[in-house]
Amino acid sequence: MSLTIGQLAKQAGVTIETIRFYQRKSLLVEPKKPSHGFRQYPEESIAQIRFIKRAQKYGFSLKEISELLSIHTHHCEEIRKIAEQKYQQIDTQIKDLTILRHALNDMIKRCQNEPSSEHCSLIDTFFEDAS
Repeated sequence: MSLTIGQLAKQAGVTIETIRFYQRKSLLVEPKKPSHGFRQYPEESIAQIRFIKRAQKYGFSLKEISELLSIHTHHCEEIRKIAEQKYQQIDTQIKDLTILRHALNDMIKRCQNEPSSEHCSLIDTFFEDAS
């Protein structure tokens, strides 16, 4: 069974523009256009699009997803290494965000404890950090 781009988009739960974008990024093969009629996508394209969307939900970039798609399924060790790198990247982001969260909370408390109609201590902090 083959699908038009509209049918593929509907069954994969994405927009036609998303499919075209994935094609431009070489994540999805664009079928050749017949002399008359519409391009026909293989049914396997649905699974490939769903793979891309799930990988994005796990934090993988399109470049990383392209790398995952290019690795043969029998190379589990390579895929595990990519997943471990992503895990470390996310762990670092969580640590950085936690630091930012605490800093922002401190600024909010400072603003609450030192209210002023002439200036805002939060804005002052941003100017201090800029120097």
